[in-house]
Amino acid sequence: MNIVGSNDPRIVTLEVTDDAIVAQFSDGRTVSVPLAWSWRLANATRSQRCHFELIGNGEGVHWPDIDEDISARGMLQGSPACPKRAKAKRKRA
Repeated sequence: MNIVGSNDPRIVTLEVTDDAIVAQFSDGRTVSVPLAWSWRLANATRSQRCHFELIGNGEGVHWPDIDEDISARGMLQGSPACPKRAKAKRKRA
């Protein structure tokens, strides 16, 4: 069983605007990161961005419509998501 320690960052509320992801943490901090840090969220519709759930007792956020997850720790450490690379096509001889 994974129990969140008292020193682990926990998100208590979240807002996604057209430009940013804004999280309020249990210790009173408010952190805002650019929406562009998540290429999935940046490409999602407003409705998809607004449909999220806090997971792991606030350890992260999940957007089920676009299969995106962002951790509280990642927001605090400034870890943007990297887009998937297209698979290189093999040349046929």
